[in-house]
Amino acid sequence: MNDKVKLDRHGVIGVITVNSPPVNALSAAVRGGILECMKRAIADPEVKAIVLTCGGRTFIAGADITEFGKSPKSPDLDEVLTVIENSPKPIIAAIHGTALGGGLEVALACHYRVATKDAKLGLPEVKLGLLPGAGGTQRLPRAVGPELAVKMIVGGDPISAEVALKNGLIEEIVEGPAAGGESFARKVLDEKRPLRRLRDDDHKLQAAKADRSIFTNAVASMTKKSRGLEAPFAAADAVGCAIDLPFDEGLGKEREAFLKLVSSDQSKAQRHAFFAEREAAKVSGIPEGTKPRSPARRARSWRRGRSRTASSHWPARRSACRARPADVSSPSRFRRCSDKKCCWRAPRPAWRTCPALRTLPS
Repeated sequence: MNDKVKLDRHGVIGVITVNSPPVNALSAAVRGGILECMKRAIADPEVKAIVLTCGGRTFIAGADITEFGKSPKSPDLDEVLTVIENSPKPIIAAIHGTALGGGLEVALACHYRVATKDAKLGLPEVKLGLLPGAGGTQRLPRAVGPELAVKMIVGGDPISAEVALKNGLIEEIVEGPAAGGESFARKVLDEKRPLRRLRDDDHKLQAAKADRSIFTNAVASMTKKSRGLEAPFAAADAVGCAIDLPFDEGLGKEREAFLKLVSSDQSKAQRHAFFAEREAAKVSGIPEGTKPRSPARRARSWRRGRSRTASSHWPARRSACRARPADVSSPSRFRRCSDKKCCWRAPRPAWRTCPALRTLPS
């Protein structure tokens, strides 16, 4: 247990809360905290069920991609997921906000999942030139079927809680993550539900095993706009391994493909672009959380500023235009000299056409 992850006991329910702002990314500290709290909760005889939830605005929103390309830090995510999946006590992932990438892979390793109605769940690694590297390509097809799994993994777009409920990715939609997770955990204990380990549940793969076109048609639909990209096709192959191979063998194939992609030039370029876009959106000196002004207000401010600027420069322009003094003696705001191309009535870009104004000091 560390300052990123804590374990509380509410009666017979152990509640593990991740609190690592802003998005509870799976850094080494978060992985270590989850692993330690899971081991403590599993070893505690007073704890009968475990709820994994997050503080702040979101569930675990993905891996810490700043660790990519660096020496791995212990514990790795596979070690954490193995402890979760092999727990003799039911573990419920209580999701709010977004469960993306490694966050959804953590939830898939839990025995049950609940989510708030506004939650989003997805595996968007393909948009960084990668594929899920901690069992996502093997567990998700077993949870929702290969067809939807291909759309989520190869397309990279998340689904809503309603779609997740309809397709069996979550068991319930709850009002609040922590309270809803605890309530569902007590229901599991009262009903003595068996633990559902996705690695051992192949029933949603049977249709695709009997009719391979279910899978191939989904892949063709999602990859037709991905020509030249490596990750979508590698991700599709990894999902195919879930259909064709036992879980552990498919997991090995997924890991091989992930390591190949993470070192590829294409993935490095996509990750560089991702970080560059995030950095470009930041403005130095602006406090975090500052809300942008509305477009209408910005337009009004621009007009007011333009008027003030024109007024403040008027004396300089009047005194500078000495080419034809008799023509600028009128008190009217819109003065002009005898040159029809002069600046006095022309738009700002035409100011330079006035010979007098070209002599203004810089």
